[in-house]
Amino acid sequence: MKIISTTFLILCTLSLSAQHLGNFNNQASQMEISRANIATADMGNARVIGYNTSPAASVTLQPSNILNLSLRSLYNVEATDYTAVFNINQVGETADETTQLMSDKINAIKAELKGKGFNGQFAIDMISFMPQYEIEVTKKLFSKTYTEVPVGFELQQNLLISYRDDADFEKILSACASAEVYNLVKVDYYVKNLEAIYADLQTKLLAEVKKKKEYYTALGFDMAEYDVHMADAKYYHMPKDHYKSYVAANNISMDALKQKKGVTRIKKPISYYYDPIPHSGYDIVVNAAITRPVIQLGMDLTLRYVPKPAKPIAPLKEPKPKVYVISPTGPVDIKQLPNS
Repeated sequence: MKIISTTFLILCTLSLSAQHLGNFNNQASQMEISRANIATADMGNARVIGYNTSPAASVTLQPSNILNLSLRSLYNVEATDYTAVFNINQVGETADETTQLMSDKINAIKAELKGKGFNGQFAIDMISFMPQYEIEVTKKLFSKTYTEVPVGFELQQNLLISYRDDADFEKILSACASAEVYNLVKVDYYVKNLEAIYADLQTKLLAEVKKKKEYYTALGFDMAEYDVHMADAKYYHMPKDHYKSYVAANNISMDALKQKKGVTRIKKPISYYYDPIPHSGYDIVVNAAITRPVIQLGMDLTLRYVPKPAKPIAPLKEPKPKVYVISPTGPVDIKQLPNS
């Protein structure tokens, strides 16, 4: 009975671990551990799949009187504005018909959205407007002539729709699908108070620098005796810059193998997931708990404290020469010679 209970617990543990790992773990070719290793791992290893549990290697420190201070900060902020970009291709027999069909699609999207209370903005980005040609064959008595003739026109435009609420995006998708517009190119994220966010990061970095300088002072360093050199940088990453792809594992039916039936493999679609900048290696992380794709702003600061050069010692002044004059009668007269 104990053996059966233990086996059941192990299987439950492995099953729960697999649920948390997600389909991304199925890409065994890009990971250090395979699905086979997961199935045969013991309970201890099953809980730490994909993590290095070996103790950190010791690092030999090299003492120096030069103080190097490097700080990294990251700010996870939700967007305040969004812009969805849809690509629309329209063909027609004449230029007027093509432009009219394009206008009908766009107007239908606008009308449906406004009917649902949408207050966003619309913009059109003209991409191309070109005639389409076909080969016309002219038969003569002893020859044929092939001539390109225009048979229609192709108009391509991008429809930009700006919005602020996530709920509006579902309305936008529904309206575009009703107008047979399916090509979503991208969604751009924007933050209005960008300067205030960078100012907040600067304040936090300065507070960290103050703590470090107090630490160095407690170690016996007089910071007033150091010259400081600095370098800084800031960056701005949108969610679309951090999506990665993977393909789910191909599963084979064991019953089909036992019955020696043909196995038909299904081509798995490419999946994508949001993989933000990890927080490891950062001294400051604001809004660390991420529940949705966010804009990630960062600032890095490096300070190098170098001892000030020693002040040169002033040379000793040579005493002015003196002359002792002894008179025949005995008195001694001391005279100071003027500087040359």
